[in-house]
Amino acid sequence: IHRVVADKELYFVANPAHTAVEAVCTFRVSGKTPEAWFPDTGRIEPISVFQENDGCTRIPLRFEPSGSMFIVFRQPRGGGNLPAPRRNFPACGVAHELDGPWTVKFDPQWGGPSSVEFERLVSWPQRPEEGIKYYSGTATYFKTFDLPESLRRPGLRLALDLGQVANLAEVRLNGKNLGIVWAMPFRLEVTDALKPEGNQLEVEVVNFWPNRIIGDQFLAPEKRFTRTNIRKLTKDTPLLESGLLGPVRILVQEH
Repeated sequence: IHRVVADKELYFVANPAHTAVEAVCTFRVSGKTPEAWFPDTGRIEPISVFQENDGCTRIPLRFEPSGSMFIVFRQPRGGGNLPAPRRNFPACGVAHELDGPWTVKFDPQWGGPSSVEFERLVSWPQRPEEGIKYYSGTATYFKTFDLPESLRRPGLRLALDLGQVANLAEVRLNGKNLGIVWAMPFRLEVTDALKPEGNQLEVEVVNFWPNRIIGDQFLAPEKRFTRTNIRKLTKDTPLLESGLLGPVRILVQEH
């Protein structure tokens, strides 16, 4: 979608696929430096890698699954094209996976256990406990980990990637709230919150309502947790994936 506001050229570009996409996009603009504006955070980043040909600007872009951005041309261009090896967006390499058990706390008022250990990350409907299988609400995952020696070098920029989350998560590391992630990639900058040893990670995950409503169909009316006049969810309705599914990894951000 293209819009002109005074002397500014604004393009909204979206990725309809559920997978990441890299593409060279051509805009019918010349003589101006492009910027990437991200609608989910309000972040604005200058674009350094682009080429001008025949009155058009060609930009290599990367879109996350179902991701989008505004490409804005508002500043006169100065200097020549920058060399091709440079990137417009940071690349991330897997450096360390946080595998092994997690302690997970559910809300007993909504039928979940107060605390349980997951030997590995799985969707809640895959658990044998009915209080987890049909749980809807908030659960908090806890893990303590040390940072590998190779990631303690000064100057490294590190990110925490939660892998797959159903459906959103709020992350705290060593008591610092890093924010909420609700769309892929479920990734947060963690460099300044990490320490060499004894990192305390908390991931608070919230899922959707259907699983609890479906589970209530197996209970007597007086023992149900929910009430609704929507009858399309029955005992036979498939349960939705829920929880922190991972893999949870520390990534090195390469600019």
